[in-house]
This record gives sequence, C-alpha cells and structure tokens, in this order.
Amino acid sequence: MPNDTPIAGQNRPGEDRTDDDRAARPAADDLYGDDLLARALDPACQPAAIRAFLAEESTRLARLTPQGARVVDFGCGYGRHLLALAARLGPSLGIDRAPHHIIRAKAERATSSLQFLVADATAVPCSASFDFAICMTNTWGTMEARAAVLHEMRRLSPAPRSRILSVYSPSSIEPRRAWYGQLGQEVIEETDHFLRTSGGFVTEHFTPQRLRALVGDCEIVATGAVGYWVRL
Repeated sequence: MPNDTPIAGQNRPGEDRTDDDRAARPAADDLYGDDLLARALDPACQPAAIRAFLAEESTRLARLTPQGARVVDFGCGYGRHLLALAARLGPSLGIDRAPHHIIRAKAERATSSLQFLVADATAVPCSASFDFAICMTNTWGTMEARAAVLHEMRRLSPAPRSRILSVYSPSSIEPRRAWYGQLGQEVIEETDHFLRTSGGFVTEHFTPQRLRALVGDCEIVATGAVGYWVRL
C-alpha cells in the first residue's frame, strides 16, 4: 500500500480521449468543489432515475465484495463506496485527483484498513494487488485518458472480470439534464457521446457496442434504466 503522499498528475498526451471532442476540458475536480459534489450526492437534487441508478450501483457493489476483499477505487471522491463497505473490506485504497475530496474521505474513515490518496489515476503509486478495481458513478465517463486508467485498473487488479466500471447509457441524457440543471450546470451541448455543461463539465454516455470497442471483452448488465455495470 502507498504512503499518504500527495502527487501531481496530468492526463497523458495521446491517450484515449472523447471520440468526437479532442479539445481540452477542465478536470472534473476543478468543477466538483466540495459544495457541488455534496449537492450532487444529495438525493433531494437527484431525479428518480439517477437515485435508482446510484442505489442499484451500491447494491451490486455490496454483493460483489466478500468478507476481506481488497478494493481499489479509482476517482473515489469522498470515499463513499469504500466507507459504506468498510466493515467487510480488507486493506483497500481510494484514489482521487482532488485533495479536498481525499481530506474529507480520511476524516470520515473509521478503520485503518482504508487508505485514501491524492493520485493520478493513470499512474497510481502503488505496487499492491487488489481483488477488485472499481470506477463508479460514471467517473470513467469524465476522464480523458481512459485507456491509461484501464491499464492501471488491470495492473492493480489482474484477475479477469475483477475490474468494474459503472457508466451512463444514452437513456440517462434527460435525467442528467435535469440533475445538472439543479446543480447550476445547464447542458449547452449534446452529442451521441457526451453532454457538456455551462461550467465546462463533460460527461459521457455509452452504448454496449461503444463500450466493447473501448474496453474489449467484457460483461455488460443494465443498471437501473440509465446505466450499465461493466466487468472486464
């Protein structure tokens, strides 16, 4: 497991970016300050379809992880997924680029088996192996260097079908429009692959065909009415 030493990280040039949008975009952590992320996670701000997606995502994750499982969470935010499973997890790690997210995650942990680290998801300073590598709540759909992130997920969790992505489907577009509008992030551009908000936030959605083209062999299961659970 790594030391709690913050490191800087940037997306690697030339890595997988949005298929039809190569322009630079702000890092999600630059937009998801403490107040915005907290409001996004408030059920009162979430359309019913988004609440159902998040609830099913958490249920699937709980069913996936046996007692003592070691999990690394890419883009962990406040660490909510690991914190919810803390009683059953073995040594586990949450990483996020945003220092303010990691500070809060560390403040809320109640066990030394969970570590949280400021790190670049394309170059995680860790040599340990984990039973599962997860990237939840469409976090992968906000990342530009997706191929490099998948490489790190495979490195840290090498067993087949132990890497989990939770992503949005195209049917999520209207609920996400409403959700982002509640957060003051009006959608100003919509394509077959992404939504862009007035604050510069770019969040993607995926068909099964596009997912397989991006990640290769995988299992895809619908999550609620607006997303997919992907095991690779």
